[in-house]
Amino acid sequence: MSKGVSTSTDKIIVDKSRSHRNKAVSKAVRATRERLQAGPSNASGFAREMLGLHIDAMLQGAIAMPLFLFLVTGVGVYLSQTLDIVAWGLMTLCVHGIGILLARRAKAREINAEKVSHWRRRFLIVQIGLGLCWAAFMLQDCDSCGEVNFGFYQGAVLLIALAATAMGTFLLSNALLFTFIPVVLVLAGLTLKTGSPGYMALTAVVSTSLVFLVFMTNRMHRSNIHILSMQSEKDDLIAELEVAKSMSDEARRRAEEANLAKSRFLASMSHELRTPLNAILGFSEVMSTEVLGPLNNPIYKEYTGDIHRSGQHLLDLINEILDLSRIEAGKYDLNEEAIHLVEITEDCIGMVQLRARTKNITITEQFEHGMPAVWVDEKSMRQVTLNLLSNAVKFTPSGGEISVKVGWTAGGGQYLSIKDNGPGIPEDEIPVVLSAFGQGSIAIKSAEQGTGLGLPIVQAILAKHNGDFILRSKLREGTEAIAILPSKRVLQSIPAVEDAPAIERRRKSFA
Repeated sequence: MSKGVSTSTDKIIVDKSRSHRNKAVSKAVRATRERLQAGPSNASGFAREMLGLHIDAMLQGAIAMPLFLFLVTGVGVYLSQTLDIVAWGLMTLCVHGIGILLARRAKAREINAEKVSHWRRRFLIVQIGLGLCWAAFMLQDCDSCGEVNFGFYQGAVLLIALAATAMGTFLLSNALLFTFIPVVLVLAGLTLKTGSPGYMALTAVVSTSLVFLVFMTNRMHRSNIHILSMQSEKDDLIAELEVAKSMSDEARRRAEEANLAKSRFLASMSHELRTPLNAILGFSEVMSTEVLGPLNNPIYKEYTGDIHRSGQHLLDLINEILDLSRIEAGKYDLNEEAIHLVEITEDCIGMVQLRARTKNITITEQFEHGMPAVWVDEKSMRQVTLNLLSNAVKFTPSGGEISVKVGWTAGGGQYLSIKDNGPGIPEDEIPVVLSAFGQGSIAIKSAEQGTGLGLPIVQAILAKHNGDFILRSKLREGTEAIAILPSKRVLQSIPAVEDAPAIERRRKSFA
């Protein structure tokens, strides 16, 4: 037999022969859990992800820095009327190019957790190189363009560079600080050397802006870590849901297979059992009634009666099991028609009257006559009524009394109530009695054995009719079973339309 087919009948939910279906999602769950356990609330847990985002940001904005440098160099040449600043522009462009090449190299390789700090140091070195280039920019001088104009130009360029670097490197922790610390040191040195108020003001503005932007980039960095943490938790939840869905699909498949096997078993066994039962019931009845001649031994006649009763009990059990199985499988179709609940109840009372008389049980009737018909399945309602009456007769002791009522409910529906003065059912055993094959302990001891399927079938049939079933009982005080049909099942009679007077024909006038 192939290993891919499961032949086990155990109750394990996930079929081990189909474990390859769950392998991918289980692996994803384990990987996500390990990543979350590594510290999702801090930067170390997502250092690799943050570095990857920084590399992507560098590659996507690679063209922005060269354009900015060309603009700064062009304005500087225009103001100074010399080409001295071109060398600075080429140097800064080379450092930026080194950073882009480094990012491309890192993108082409798979950076594992051990090499994250190594690559991070490389990118920080590139940022320090850019910081030295901006520091060199502040050392540029222009004798012909005036101190105020060139100082304003340098300050504006420096603030733009500071903002652009903050936006481009907030994913790399401390990158902004490493980039502009050399610039602040150079500005502080120029301020001390020259004592110029312009350099002093520029130093204060750049330092204040650096502190503010460092604070903001740190906030943005933590926000991105939080977003990554939430994304990881979402991935973990999705993986868990995938596993749960896979398990539920497997459980549903196994349940469908079990249900199909049960249906096939019931169909096969009902046929196999009913065929010999027909012979058992027929021949035992012929022998007990002595149709073909008397039995010489009276004990044999008693035995044939026992055989007939046992066979009838087995046939009833098979029919009840099949009815309950059809109801649970949703294959119990209702053949609805208009019937009167009082008439059905009177017929069913006549069926059980002989058995009640043998036990000297009195059946009292209290019906509300003149009630309209109800739209129900007649066969099902007869089964409900017979089951309730049979239970009442079965569990009522000799000389007892059964009260049968049919009337209106407060909501406009109709009800059937059957109350006996039998041994009753303890209140904690009522849910057991309403379950399949469930029986009350006192009733089992004080009456003949039953199948335990009558009340569950009654409850299921009433549910198919959108009705309710109420079972009230107290120990040694009797039991009352109430079957309720909703008001929408009641067919209200429509009064006849009164004859309207004939409309007189209007005479035409010719004016």
